[in-house]
Amino acid sequence: MSALPVPSHPHEPAGERRLLLAFVLTMIAMLAEAAGGWLSGSLALLADAGHMLVDTFALLLAWAGAHFARRPADARRSFGYARLEVLVGYTNALAQFALVVWIAAEAIARLQSPTPILSGIMLAIAAAGLLINALVLGVLGGHDHDDLNATGARLHVIGDLLGSLGAVIAALAIGRFGWLWADPATSILVSLLILGSAWKLLRRSAHILLEGTPEGVESATLAETVRREAGVADVHHVHVWQLAGGKRIATLHARPAAGGDSNAALASIQRVLREHFHIEHATVQLEDPGCAAEDCHGDPHRH
Repeated sequence: MSALPVPSHPHEPAGERRLLLAFVLTMIAMLAEAAGGWLSGSLALLADAGHMLVDTFALLLAWAGAHFARRPADARRSFGYARLEVLVGYTNALAQFALVVWIAAEAIARLQSPTPILSGIMLAIAAAGLLINALVLGVLGGHDHDDLNATGARLHVIGDLLGSLGAVIAALAIGRFGWLWADPATSILVSLLILGSAWKLLRRSAHILLEGTPEGVESATLAETVRREAGVADVHHVHVWQLAGGKRIATLHARPAAGGDSNAALASIQRVLREHFHIEHATVQLEDPGCAAEDCHGDPHRH
């Protein structure tokens, strides 16, 4: 049996600094929008401030996830702390669901009983929040599909950006046309946008926590590809999962061709896994080329 070393994939300190700066900026915007919502009577601002309250905590968790994920493996955690980014992403998504429920309930109440809103204060605060959120999004950088920690943080900031944009539009509609319903209606629209993104993040992070097969990988296809490309007689007991976003792990049993070289077969299997499926860590059980079929395909725990 052989295994490749687990890659550390360290999060760069620069990424941690970006998350920390994003946390500070978001907290400033949150305090401004909370004060502006209270002074103006705007639900859209209060909802966005509530969203940012969750986001300040989420960004702090994201920073902590990036920081602790760089810790090396130890005796109790042989894979290190990389999965913290998945836990943070899962927690962030759940927090967004709770926030959406609160926004929707408050918006429905406001639609039934509209309240006066000071559109001038609302517009000024919303515009400032929009600029700060755009700055935070720029600080966090581009999208990395495999980094659930950064994806969760970016999701929150995009939600903040949409909330601020919605508040700006609602403030203009109230100031120009007196449409008080625009405030809660905008809040509901933003909450629906947040809900869709949160569901995608929750589904993906839960799939990783349940050790589901990575997207685009099928065990049967992997076994056939390894058998064909590596030139082995048989591949079975295949299991593929992710430690965290982008960090794929596999275990499998393989039977080399009769008369074949075991070391060469092992090297070929590992090469195929890397090149075709981006699996850097694989534990491969090589079996006797002459073993009976029932022995080769039996309960893997007997090997």
